[in-house]
Amino acid sequence: MHTDPIADMITRIKNGAQASKESVDIPASRMKLDILDILMKEGYIKGFKVVDDGKQGLIRVNLKYFNAKHVITDIKRVSKPGRRIYRKADDIQQVRRGLGVSIVSTSRGVMTDRKAKANNVGGEEILRVW
Repeated sequence: MHTDPIADMITRIKNGAQASKESVDIPASRMKLDILDILMKEGYIKGFKVVDDGKQGLIRVNLKYFNAKHVITDIKRVSKPGRRIYRKADDIQQVRRGLGVSIVSTSRGVMTDRKAKANNVGGEEILRVW
């Protein structure tokens, strides 16, 4: 059993990319689906689909490559179960001067740092991708 399912998802994506896998399977949850939806819209993964395995379900994530290199240079977990990081709308910082994306869980749902600033809502900073 994993104590941090989002960190497990990040590790599976990193390991799959390092092994040049076409796709990786991740146990399904609503939060993971929201995060993967943002990663797809931002162009970091090709796509994903939910596969029924008779239990909680699996998410099959199709990884994206450009010139045989994974599109995600790095992905880091910011807020962890032992230490939650909350940011006000004014305190949300750009990732790599706007080249990356920070994913924030707000009262209006999971969104990117740019969308959270535009809507003037803060929340828990889940992860950063570049």
